[in-house]
Amino acid sequence: MSLDPTRFKASDSNFFERLVTLTDWELVSDVDRQARVSEIISDVRKRGDQAVLELTQKLDRNPATEISQLILSADELEHSYDALSNDVRGALEVACNRIWAFHEAQRESSWRLPEKDPGITLGQEIRPMQRVGLYVPGGKAAYPSSVLMNAIPAKVAGVPLVQMVVPAPGGELSSVVLAAAHLAKVDRVITIGGAQAVAALAYGTESVTGVDKIVGPGNAWVATAKKQVFGKVGIDMIAGPSEVLIYVEPPMNPDWVAMDLFSQAEHDEEAQSILISSDADYLDLVIQAMNRLVPALERSEIITKSINHRCLVIEVVDRSEAVDVINRIAPEHLELCVDDPELMLPMIQNAGAIFMGRFTPEALGDYCAGPNHVLPTSGAARFASPLGVYDFIKRSSVIQCTAEGAKKIARVASTLARSEGLTAHAKSAEYRF
Repeated sequence: MSLDPTRFKASDSNFFERLVTLTDWELVSDVDRQARVSEIISDVRKRGDQAVLELTQKLDRNPATEISQLILSADELEHSYDALSNDVRGALEVACNRIWAFHEAQRESSWRLPEKDPGITLGQEIRPMQRVGLYVPGGKAAYPSSVLMNAIPAKVAGVPLVQMVVPAPGGELSSVVLAAAHLAKVDRVITIGGAQAVAALAYGTESVTGVDKIVGPGNAWVATAKKQVFGKVGIDMIAGPSEVLIYVEPPMNPDWVAMDLFSQAEHDEEAQSILISSDADYLDLVIQAMNRLVPALERSEIITKSINHRCLVIEVVDRSEAVDVINRIAPEHLELCVDDPELMLPMIQNAGAIFMGRFTPEALGDYCAGPNHVLPTSGAARFASPLGVYDFIKRSSVIQCTAEGAKKIARVASTLARSEGLTAHAKSAEYRF
């Protein structure tokens, strides 16, 4: 089966209408799934550990007979780390150190404004969240990079308890994922998954500590559960399929571009790869390279479905038109395969992560460059940012007045309160002067 991505021009009269249709995605709209997730959450809230255990036995085919069998000790995590090959252990350590160093730079400190008004002190206190839940896909799926990317910013922020849940279908667990949890200083690992794990993290059970925020990737059931518990706890985001947008100005080896597109497409059939260039002949070369290279790849079937179903190849007139398209799409990952990415950067308003130049593929950011790979998808880069230390802290405003300071602003408060008809507010301020 040949690769046949959707190809069109940005100058077409109905281009942006088509673009909206072709990039639109809604992950958690299935009514039946919503109802079933609601039932699971309600059951966990009512019956706690017993509900979690029964659902884990049924849905994950896990043979555990007691909830305690689903909780891993720190020694087990360390053993998984020690058992890794030297190559994998070394790669994990390099990635961990780079990710940790990047997120250290995101630390925020409490502050006070310079005292312009004697007797009035204003400022902000920074405090970490106390308990965070990390969801990690399990079974045959092995995403140690997701463990590092989600746990490290929480630990850098100073979160005392990072509690990880990871399903073990059929009792199967990834030792690399557990090793990453050890490296990232995860405090507790529980081998449960699905909507029941999200519910347990949100509301707590006898054995699962309720948390303040839930982060981490999951399937549609997990995403639906996260959406339903939002408000009781914070969540990172409702993430859609992963996506990459590559803007190329030739010359550049078309094989490189083809493989960068594939690196996104191999995630799953719904992942979206987008290629933009003003050179129509070059676009032809990339499509030819894609068809030549895909048969040799391990996940060629998934890549083929993704490319034929979701890949877009867009011809633009020039760089200015390309920038307009990029900002409209607001991609999760953006590769600027040009000679002068620094000149182009100020024009990019909406993108989760920007990979600068021809030697910076998205794959480096996914694993070990340092910045977080948890990024806003489905156009959310218009208003959202990558996961970071700032997602695991709280900011409290600080206001302190002396008697003299209160007199300066209490009259203002009183006047405004009376204008709103709130007499108690006014009198509370007036008592101070």
